[in-house]
Amino acid sequence: MSNTDLNSKVKELRELKTMASEIADAIENVQDEIKAVMTELATDTLKGVDWKITWKEYQQTRLDTKKLEADLGDLSEYKKITTYKQFRLS
Repeated sequence: MSNTDLNSKVKELRELKTMASEIADAIENVQDEIKAVMTELATDTLKGVDWKITWKEYQQTRLDTKKLEADLGDLSEYKKITTYKQFRLS
């Protein structure tokens, strides 16, 4: 791929990322409007003909590794390192 082609691809990628960001914002705005209706109706579930929306709290339990390390000291033998690649455009 030539440098010109690569520059064109990067430009296209930036434009698509901008569009994706705008779409994500639009989705969030519509979700916020629906959440406002659900709050007004004091419900965590809405149903339609071919859809169902739920918006409710869930709980999740996780280990507090900072507290555990503060209480027990070094936990390095229990830590697992994960390696991955990340694609970034800046």
